[in-house]
Amino acid sequence: MERREFLCKLAALGMMAGSTRLLGLTQEVFAMAPLEKPQPVLAKAQGADFAHITGEAIQSLGGMKKFVHPGETVVVKPNMAWDRAPELAANAHPLVVRQVVAMCLEAGAKKVKVLDRTCHDARKSYLNSGIKAAVEGLRDSRAVVEFVDERRFVELPIPKAKALKKWSFYQDILAADRFINIPVAKHHSEARLTMCLKNMMGAIGGWRGRCHVGLHQNIADMNLILRPDLHVLDATRILVRNGPSGGRLEDVEIKNLVLAGTDPVALDAFGATLFGLKPTDIGYISRAYELGLGEMDLSKIKFIS
Repeated sequence: MERREFLCKLAALGMMAGSTRLLGLTQEVFAMAPLEKPQPVLAKAQGADFAHITGEAIQSLGGMKKFVHPGETVVVKPNMAWDRAPELAANAHPLVVRQVVAMCLEAGAKKVKVLDRTCHDARKSYLNSGIKAAVEGLRDSRAVVEFVDERRFVELPIPKAKALKKWSFYQDILAADRFINIPVAKHHSEARLTMCLKNMMGAIGGWRGRCHVGLHQNIADMNLILRPDLHVLDATRILVRNGPSGGRLEDVEIKNLVLAGTDPVALDAFGATLFGLKPTDIGYISRAYELGLGEMDLSKIKFIS
């Protein structure tokens, strides 16, 4: 049984039982669903038309129909945690997000939910990031931008975790047929950088300040549960200082680059080089690699365009 299918069934059981702990399932039960290491293949596309290069990167991987099938429910989680305009690079670019959602719809998705557990006020973040308007501009009732409901987090044990043995995760993500991650590549004051692996912080509940104690291992551990089917790393413009919220145009560098793949460790490993860093400079990349969540050796990653 695939891990995604397994988690979906667990989420469904939890909702049927009205449980907030998915029937109190133990780590031994979760161990029935072994992780499969994704192939280290990354697609790169570069250009000033952000929607076009997003589509180009996904097409290089085989197209969205490889990831989303007719009748499926998809959760898209961009980084839209901050009350910042698109040009400030604190959030995923709205044109990148819109293109991903449009491709999901074209692939036949029954519903596409776009959401994030924000740090700034959610209404302001959704609006000023430009993402809400971009998705709603598709004028397709199947695509919805939803606010996170704090009542819809469920606590789960985390098998193989080294530090974060249990935490709460968003039920809609667990129950979705497909899960797509759209981080922006940027500086982070505590983690040093935030990209694919760190963007999962917006999919967990509870007091996130607790996760900042032993942050790098906790990021790796939460990614044992949160396993997106596709990652689209937005490096159209990157925030090189004063992250994660930014706020100054002089802290932004234009890269006109989008990357896509199924391996978040590989994507983050390459993403580190955009900031003049090595993958080993970022603690959570090394820790995620040690947990078998992906490949961090750049020489072993296949790049396609």
